[in-house]
Amino acid sequence: MTHYLGELLLYWCPSCNLPVLGETCACTASTKKIEITPPGDIRPAFKYDIDLINRTTERQFGVKLIPEGKLVVLNKAPYEDRMDEVVFDGAIMGSIRFELEKMEWVFIPRLEGARLLTGGRKWVIVDEGAVDFIIKGASVLAPGVNDADISIIEGDEVIVLTPHKEVIATGRARMSAERMLTHEKGIAVKTRWNGKPVPVEQHTGQKRTWDDAVAANMHILKKFEEKAHSFIKNVIKTSNRPVSVSYSGGKDSLATLLLVRDAVPDFDILFADTGLEFQETIDNVKQIAQELSLPLRSHSSGDSFWQSIDNFGPPTVEARWCCKVCKLGAIAQLIENNYEDGCLTFIGQRKYESEIRANSEHIWRNPWVGNQIGATPIQNWTALHVWLYLFWKKAKYNPLYEEGFDRIGCWLCPSASMADFSRLAEVHHELSEKLERYLREYAARSGLPDAWVTYGFWRWQVLPKSIRSIAEKMGIDTVPKPEKKPVHFAMTVGYRPCKAGGITAEGSFGTSLNLPEVSETGLLRVIGSTNSIDGVILTQRGEENVHVYASGTVVARGRDEKNTRQLIELAEKTIWRALSCTGCGVCVGQCKERAISINGTARINERCTHCGKCIRACPVVKFGSVI
Repeated sequence: MTHYLGELLLYWCPSCNLPVLGETCACTASTKKIEITPPGDIRPAFKYDIDLINRTTERQFGVKLIPEGKLVVLNKAPYEDRMDEVVFDGAIMGSIRFELEKMEWVFIPRLEGARLLTGGRKWVIVDEGAVDFIIKGASVLAPGVNDADISIIEGDEVIVLTPHKEVIATGRARMSAERMLTHEKGIAVKTRWNGKPVPVEQHTGQKRTWDDAVAANMHILKKFEEKAHSFIKNVIKTSNRPVSVSYSGGKDSLATLLLVRDAVPDFDILFADTGLEFQETIDNVKQIAQELSLPLRSHSSGDSFWQSIDNFGPPTVEARWCCKVCKLGAIAQLIENNYEDGCLTFIGQRKYESEIRANSEHIWRNPWVGNQIGATPIQNWTALHVWLYLFWKKAKYNPLYEEGFDRIGCWLCPSASMADFSRLAEVHHELSEKLERYLREYAARSGLPDAWVTYGFWRWQVLPKSIRSIAEKMGIDTVPKPEKKPVHFAMTVGYRPCKAGGITAEGSFGTSLNLPEVSETGLLRVIGSTNSIDGVILTQRGEENVHVYASGTVVARGRDEKNTRQLIELAEKTIWRALSCTGCGVCVGQCKERAISINGTARINERCTHCGKCIRACPVVKFGSVI
């Protein structure tokens, strides 16, 4: 289900032909609302983005979509990888998305975009008798095709035309042009967008710049700035702590930094260097601090990630141990070393970024660094608010935004799209090569194919349904093969600083596990109720839970640090016991509920009350004699 994280705030001024963040443009003209897809975190298209879109449409349709001088807005839409709606001249022209199966960008035109792409390739002309049915939403049947561009193959995005060459639909070809023209039975084009023919709107006026867009939105920007300044001053007054701003080198924290600078004269800039930052980011942080003449307090995690990865395996969406090892420590050190009595830190967090942040407060206490208060003055800003504000202030933002990166953070974050990793290989080949070399070695050790790396399946412990269907369609095995007993267990516990969600612990046995063997014993019932699905064993006890993955990764979530640490240690001992049980029977005598039986090895049934006495008595756990 798609969540509305905030109000969808993209409008277009027909008089100025500019994007506006409200119902009225600075020119006083009423604006037209653009029905973008939620969550609606709109942003500008830079030259690289426009060139990418034009290269893609020219490759597919033989025509560049975006004329020179157009101001283009992109809206990230939900998709299995990365997809952006392309908006200019007051209309959504289509979407550009990175398709994993092809490992390339594909443009999916809407009717408005298709009208600008006619005259090139990938067109299908239908019989007059089929026109009304297609306009009303029907797909194109092969017997109704009069003509088609001979280059069309199955899977291509195509434009459907009337005999008068007017656009009435767009969609994906279900067969090649050659088959369409033989008038076989079946669907020739599965249509996505359908509608009556309309003339192409001509927007011939002068070229527009982002300075023009700033001017059109100035009345809105000033209100947002005034509200942010008021918030900042009130929080500073009530907190009575030293003021700092967390600057990551990203656009949101830069906007926050500039807002605080104009509201209060003295504060520190904090930079937590994870050791996985782009060089451009490090350079930008230093440059901004120098230009603003503000103290820069930084702490680097150095090579912690690469020193830890052999213990934990590749970080994944479910188990981002890297956040704790590389980011949490740096943040904690920064605060502890510089602020004996704590501090107030302004952070560039916005609700449009994620559902979790949409539900978060404007002011909060850092759950891991107890003497730090966090506050965000831009909670209700969209990315376009941020960008227009930066353009207004002539801010020197991170140059990577103009190189195709829409997010700036750790360069190997598992939450990044394969579109991002594809661009990483082009901009920073040495970083991409380093990551890929490790992943291929890890895949070989785990009995996984190279395709597991190529298509980015390493980013999950358990593939999402849409990604799993791609792997199955391509015949790619994504389940690690257990080859040996684990020899150690590495663990990290704490708050997840780059994603809210309480206290978690991540651990790894350093090798894949035989999950069926672990599951069949039922020994994880000692922790709570269990369920095994899709390469993961889920164990639940009230609000606490443990996930055990086939890769050997274990993730626990608990109430607080102490509780979570106990939970993952209990899971570790239980898994050792399941894998190394000799069937000695010592545990049977400890169980008053008669929940344990011996069938080669110990087995626990649903009568278990989770008292844990059997674990404490187990020689494997107590003495480690068989580990």
